[in-house]
Amino acid sequence: MEIERKERKKSVKIFCLITGIFLTGLGIVGIILPILPTTPFLLLAAGCFAISSEKCYNWLLNNKILGMYIRNYKEGKGMPIKLKIFTISLLWITILISIFFFIDILWVEILLLIIALIVSIHIILIRPKNKPSS
Repeated sequence: MEIERKERKKSVKIFCLITGIFLTGLGIVGIILPILPTTPFLLLAAGCFAISSEKCYNWLLNNKILGMYIRNYKEGKGMPIKLKIFTISLLWITILISIFFFIDILWVEILLLIIALIVSIHIILIRPKNKPSS
């Protein structure tokens, strides 16, 4: 019985480690492609690393770029207006290029427009990040 528990615990840790690495990768891709939400993937990755690897968990939280997303979310700091404008602009440019040059299926085009609209609304509703007072 004790051996089975240890094996199960080891399997869970390996699964969470692999999942955390995968989710971190998706979070990184989300930084580049605004269609993917960066912060939720990184939060899930942090949860997986908390279960599987303290070293990976600490690396993610202390990473100069990736850790910022998690800290800003945890502290409720919001999103800078310039980043909102950049993200929404890049989102719509990407979606429109995809629709006009790569997608020929009407229902997929409509779905992409709906996704872009919903993501845009979500980004707009995120509290603007205040500049620190000097």
